Amino acid sequence: METVDNKFWLKSYPKEVPAEVDYRQYRSLVHLLEDAYQTYAQRKAFVCMDKSLSYRDIEILSGQLGAWLQSRGLEKGARVALMMPNVLQYPVALAAVLRAGYVVVNVNPLYTPRELAHQLNDSGAKAIVILENFASTLEEVMAHTPIEHVVVATMGDLLGGAKGALVNFAVRHVKKMVPAYNLKHAVPFRRALAEGARMRLKPVELGYDDVAFLQYTGGTTGVSKGATLTHRNVLANVLQSEAWAQPALQREPHVEELVYVCALPLYHIFALTACCLMGTRVGALNILIPNPRDIPGLVRELSKYKVNVFPAVNTLYNGLLNNPDFAKLDFSGLKVCNGGGMAVQRAVAERWLKVTGCPIAEGYGLSETSPVATCNPTDTPAFTGTIGLPLPSTEIEILDDDGNALPVGQAGEIAIRGPQVMIGYWNRPEETAKVMTADGFFKTGDVGIMDERGYVRIVDRKKDMILVSGFNVYPNEIEDVVAAHPGVLECACVGVPDANSGEAVKLFVVRKDPTLTSQALTDYCREQLTGYKRPKFIEFRDELPKTNVGKILRRELRDAKRAA
Repeated sequence: METVDNKFWLKSYPKEVPAEVDYRQYRSLVHLLEDAYQTYAQRKAFVCMDKSLSYRDIEILSGQLGAWLQSRGLEKGARVALMMPNVLQYPVALAAVLRAGYVVVNVNPLYTPRELAHQLNDSGAKAIVILENFASTLEEVMAHTPIEHVVVATMGDLLGGAKGALVNFAVRHVKKMVPAYNLKHAVPFRRALAEGARMRLKPVELGYDDVAFLQYTGGTTGVSKGATLTHRNVLANVLQSEAWAQPALQREPHVEELVYVCALPLYHIFALTACCLMGTRVGALNILIPNPRDIPGLVRELSKYKVNVFPAVNTLYNGLLNNPDFAKLDFSGLKVCNGGGMAVQRAVAERWLKVTGCPIAEGYGLSETSPVATCNPTDTPAFTGTIGLPLPSTEIEILDDDGNALPVGQAGEIAIRGPQVMIGYWNRPEETAKVMTADGFFKTGDVGIMDERGYVRIVDRKKDMILVSGFNVYPNEIEDVVAAHPGVLECACVGVPDANSGEAVKLFVVRKDPTLTSQALTDYCREQLTGYKRPKFIEFRDELPKTNVGKILRRELRDAKRAA
């Protein structure tokens, strides 16, 4: 392993966290999965809608589906798309694709036909496992994609006979959540399992450099690109994340069988690594939440379990805190709450700690870094307002516009080097060259500052920065201030053209207090922010546009007409 003499941030590490992790204890992600299936065979692995599957169940079912996929004649390294929310079929299909020697292409189930066609064509996916709720989208574009094999799952497939039939009836005929579709030669999920049960999964030799995932970026900064993640990349990040959680996990009382809340979508890299794969590695039970936007339903589900680990985004934490029944839950088992995907706001973090007794350890990462690169220590309740320290085996540099490393305390582009950094964008060498330095650092496009202890603070994305009369204004700062106002539920700010100052700050607010006025917020901002940072325009909305993960889409707000 490389020397770590220059990693001054190691002095800030909790004593339980190593400077380096050795991913070579596994040969591949498949080795990790199959080791867990043997070690934790009798434990519950995933539960959804009160139906659970054990690690042994996952091993058997994924072996059946994997054998079926191999019988289609797909060669090692073929791309297989998964287009499902958090249902039991997802972890089965994920393991099946990897164990069969293929590459997982995670697809957002709510994609439009245009977005789906782009991803299937860009990845060259030959097969797809899709929930029937979204099959009509695939039908629209199927003829114009390389897809040859389609497996269609239903919500009730793995819930058991009577319950499965009842759920399918409700989904199709009561809630009318399955638009009509006609996919010729599509195979039902349960038939693929039955046929695969009469076959044998052929072991495939996989190494660290084999591709495991094509994880498509959100496209918030341009065309959606496939981050090419190898078995090494994702293995390393699972072990890095596990090592980082140890200070909290080792606190008494010791929990032998951890319970994870998987409310973030598994097709997103955050939940994929932090819940599905890390949970499997430690033999945890993952509670799968198909629809986290149903906050009352989520609270009811949480009431059934003594939860230990809860990764989420700021908007989900905030939504739970504003549900009157949430505070009534038993939080005595809660050990680790990781915040990522967007900035965790101080008001939310402090309220979460007060209600649950468990701090939110804010971290930072991207699809390109599998995803976690930095995180705050899990053994302190302090809200730092930073994204924390570089993870074990990870280096961070702050670069100027010419790619030179800047000294501590100066703002520049955050660059990351470590075993979790992708090998590049799928079939896009020019795009890869733009973000990778000659010495292996990935340039994130985010502006940050590292302090003398090694903590990194995000200032903002280069693109989101607002230039007001020559002064830089960073939306995260404004949003953090406004979010602390007791009358504000959610907020976001963007730059809009202004004749006098070049750009002006426009604030979008979802009220918590229906009587909140623009004047009241203006007065509040006058107390909290210097002149050029204050919002010039305020627009109240019923909701803010978000990605499926809950990240607020400033781009959509920026494109909206300016309100005077």
